[in-house]
Amino acid sequence: MPAHPMNRRQFMHTSAATGAAVAAAGTVGLAAAPARAADQQSEKGPRTWSFSILGTTDLHSHVFDWDYYKDAAYSDSKGNSVGVARVATLIKQQREAKGEERVLLVDAGDIIQGTSLAYYFARVDPITGTDGKRGPRHPMAVAMNHMRYDAAALGNHEFNYGIDVLRKFESQCHFPLLGANALDAKTLRPAFAPYTVKRICVPGAPDIKVGILGLTNPGIALWDKDNVSGKMVFPGLVEQAKKYVPRLRALGCDVVFLTDHSGLDGSSSYGDELPYVENASNLVAQQVPGIDAILVGHTHVEVPSYTVKNEENGEDVLLSEPYCWGYRLSVFDFEVELHHGRWKVTGKTAQTLNPNTVAEDPEISKLLEADHELVVKYVNTAVGTCAADLSAAESCWKDVPIMDFIHEVQMQTVKAGLSASDAALPLISVAAPFSRTADIPQGDVTIKDIAGLYIYDNTLYGKKLTGAQLKDYLEYAAKYYHQVPSGTAVNTATLTNANNFWDYMYDTAAGVSYEIDIAQAEGSRIKNLTYNGTAVADDQVFVVAVNNYRANGGSGYPHIASAGIAYSSTNEIRQLMIDYVVAKGTLDPAGFAVTNWKLTQAGTPVF
Repeated sequence: MPAHPMNRRQFMHTSAATGAAVAAAGTVGLAAAPARAADQQSEKGPRTWSFSILGTTDLHSHVFDWDYYKDAAYSDSKGNSVGVARVATLIKQQREAKGEERVLLVDAGDIIQGTSLAYYFARVDPITGTDGKRGPRHPMAVAMNHMRYDAAALGNHEFNYGIDVLRKFESQCHFPLLGANALDAKTLRPAFAPYTVKRICVPGAPDIKVGILGLTNPGIALWDKDNVSGKMVFPGLVEQAKKYVPRLRALGCDVVFLTDHSGLDGSSSYGDELPYVENASNLVAQQVPGIDAILVGHTHVEVPSYTVKNEENGEDVLLSEPYCWGYRLSVFDFEVELHHGRWKVTGKTAQTLNPNTVAEDPEISKLLEADHELVVKYVNTAVGTCAADLSAAESCWKDVPIMDFIHEVQMQTVKAGLSASDAALPLISVAAPFSRTADIPQGDVTIKDIAGLYIYDNTLYGKKLTGAQLKDYLEYAAKYYHQVPSGTAVNTATLTNANNFWDYMYDTAAGVSYEIDIAQAEGSRIKNLTYNGTAVADDQVFVVAVNNYRANGGSGYPHIASAGIAYSSTNEIRQLMIDYVVAKGTLDPAGFAVTNWKLTQAGTPVF
């Protein structure tokens, strides 16, 4: 949808110094914290002290407890709430209970992408401005400035809308975005501040110096290749932590705290496409001495408290991950003791708090209610009609029309952009069922209906695979299913997500016909792969319509990342789907729905 000029109020900016005794002496980047004249212990000064670091992660532009796809208050089966507005209330409570000067606030990344609110301020009314006019402030910058964050790590999704949008967001924040392993591609120097040093004032004693090091995900080089290639490079977390943790200690930091946009199980979804581990927080804790605690992000799980022993010095490193979307708040509590003029950590604990029992911060509501209402109005805009209800409820085990809608748009778009030679090749599409709750109702179709089906801001590629490579690709996808021997009843509740292969990782294909035999072992499940009724030959070349995440190696599919490019576009697939409905007027599955794949057990159809 085109951006519409709208009158916007001017936001009042919270002063970076207001109520920020903790942050007042912070230093960002490579410079050391300035020396404090009173850095000598008073005879009457305290010898022990306590302070806390609060942590959020993977907020994905959830400000309020609201689901833009459903146009209703957020709800799930576990009773969770979402949004920083509720988390802000917990943070206020922590500051009131412990003292403003004893609390730091940190985020572990993935801030500016993930909801219709995020899309609106990146594409509809972009923060970068349009037609020479100044853009609005990003709601997440407004909220996080109000909450007085001390630092945030860069997440991989920070790069989804391009570096210009990220830099504009950075300029609007009153706190640094940290990325010690986000380097300028030409100079190999940090493209963002690697760390910041904060001082916690202790009356009559030296300040407690807390070094906060930020690390992001090496997968950015793959997932957002179009936005970062030739501009930034992303080495491993362990490698960069080994460089900067000693530097923070040399600067006199009493406590070293990491905020990592990286999970803690040592796994990588992209296989060996990169030489660096995707989820490396546990490896950083094990291999880099001098770290006290790590705020973990990226994997959208709740880990209240987890301890890793450092292999070099035997010290325990404390880790915590507060789920995502504002579901939880991590609380790290530190006890320190003064020894010969330096503070030493003598105790540390971590836990997660649930904000679902507190009210939203009324000040954030006041600041951002107008922005929220703009987005609600936008997502409820009708773009056409639908001839029948299209549901994704069974999309993970059946070929359903709502998935064919995605395939149809991808294939038609790629087809229109192919060269004459590539247009002669057979064209197919691959796509994943991102949301089992997606539903496009019969009748009016709104932006939120389509956004609820295609929840990511992916763009579109056309890549070339041979028949043999395509079969490998589909075999890789088929490991999504647990093996169910012939004669055993199939339970859809336990059928999927084998190998920690989540729904967004599972691709189905259109344009070819095939069966997935779930009675067979992984690697031997794709049967009767045909194109136009004829068996696919190993050397047959296809153009495959695929999103940029998968095309650049996301989820570790074979062959696709190195495949030749026949087409590429910077247009989001979601917007292409909206444009398709606008152009057609009516979304009619009779025009595109084809059942071309099915699950079998030893050749017998399952459903």
